[in-house]
Amino acid sequence: MSTAVPAPTTESASGATPALAPALIGTQGWNYRAWAGPFYPPGTKVADMLGLYAQAFPTVEVDSTFYVIPPDPVVAKWREEVPTTFRFALKVPQEVTHEKKLVGADTILTRFLKRIAPLGDRLGALLLQMAPDFRANEEAAAALETFCAGLSGDFPWAIEFRHAAWLTPQTLELLRTRRIALTLVEGRWIKRGPMLELAIEPTASFAYFRWMGPERRLTDFGTVQVDRSHETAQWLPAIETLRKRVTALFGYVNNQFEGHAPHTARSIQQALGVAAVDPSNLRVQTELF
Repeated sequence: MSTAVPAPTTESASGATPALAPALIGTQGWNYRAWAGPFYPPGTKVADMLGLYAQAFPTVEVDSTFYVIPPDPVVAKWREEVPTTFRFALKVPQEVTHEKKLVGADTILTRFLKRIAPLGDRLGALLLQMAPDFRANEEAAAALETFCAGLSGDFPWAIEFRHAAWLTPQTLELLRTRRIALTLVEGRWIKRGPMLELAIEPTASFAYFRWMGPERRLTDFGTVQVDRSHETAQWLPAIETLRKRVTALFGYVNNQFEGHAPHTARSIQQALGVAAVDPSNLRVQTELF
């Protein structure tokens, strides 16, 4: 299959200024009942949410694939309910990253890739979210190198570490050699400073961002409860620089970041000069795309 990362950016007609890569901003997940009213039309059924979501955002990060490999009908339905320009980012099953810690995971990974391959050009990236206990040591480094060497080049990969000790020249060179994007995270695991510094030196042809929040304590996902505009503003210069060096930028907001991810995602879109869709304009489609 061919990856869905957009074609490389090109220079302007004068050849002086590189074009900015598209900034595809979305949320982590779409089927939250609390979003019916503040984002989706009141009374929206869960079955209609993805189609509505795709009217507002060009991409989504799917968390459910972390827990279970989706059945064929589910994958087919995802593809059918979004436009051709839409991109899914899927989390690789936890059995690969958390249970096996990249060792002996070939069978489960092959089954996962075969199952999601029908997404075709709707696939934006595959996220390897490493466990908090995946610590940087000689054994883990060897496992990472072996695993990365065996990854299929037919899929776009991103990896998230949760210990700053992984952010070494050796690790970055490995990712760059294997064309794996280092996931850049606003969260509680690695300080923002090192992340911002690494943001301007991409390890793949695309970039992958996640705005997670410092802790999981919010429960009402229908309203913004914490103003983190100061935090997001600090990412903007690095993002603008990075957009001149990659072909696409994927960014996903968690509900725990401010309380209501669609609002935060729209705010980031607006800050980046990306057109944001007003929720009042969302309408249930009478036919598939």
